[in-house]
Amino acid sequence: MKNIIMIAPPAAGKGTQSNLVATKYHIPHISTGDILREVMKEDSEIGEYVLETVTSGGLVKDEIMYTLIEKRLSEADCENGYILDGFPRNVEQAKKYDEILGRLNQTLGYVIVLDIDEKLLAKRVTGRRICENCNAVYNINVESETPEVESVCDVCGGRLYQRNDDNLEAFQNRYQVYLEKTKPLLAYYEEKKKVYRVDGSLSVDEIFKEITKILEGNQ
Repeated sequence: MKNIIMIAPPAAGKGTQSNLVATKYHIPHISTGDILREVMKEDSEIGEYVLETVTSGGLVKDEIMYTLIEKRLSEADCENGYILDGFPRNVEQAKKYDEILGRLNQTLGYVIVLDIDEKLLAKRVTGRRICENCNAVYNINVESETPEVESVCDVCGGRLYQRNDDNLEAFQNRYQVYLEKTKPLLAYYEEKKKVYRVDGSLSVDEIFKEITKILEGNQ
């Protein structure tokens, strides 16, 4: 069983690596956002609550989030493991997650952390461009990731745009929140000897290779 928590600062490539791992090991990539989107489709009391809360810009109560996560992790496709993305975010949530694992008779597994320098991340964020048609991602600050024609997608010819929050000020705010919330969380998991660190400045393929080594016990 490969139960994995993936932790990384903004723009470190956590989503990309989670998808690669999910594909290789045939396990679901579970984000709290995906869980909430699915629940909002339900014609139920909890579905209506989540829809109203998210639509109004509020935060779903932790206790409801715990219930939804436990329900999702008890589904059949999680029997051989899963990747959790976006949960837990702090020590209190980590303790609740321990309780959920206990009720499901599952183990903590791996806490994989992508370590990367703040300046490199800022360069990635401010250079990121996304195709408005096919969502292909480019980076004008990274030579190997620039489009062949400026502002035009190589894949479909669509226009490339910059997200509103892909600016230096927004990134620095998100990075500070990450540091404040994540440091205590990592200390919690380091005490359990479950933290595995990977150099996030490597290429996508190299990072994936390192993660694979961890999951297959070669590191």
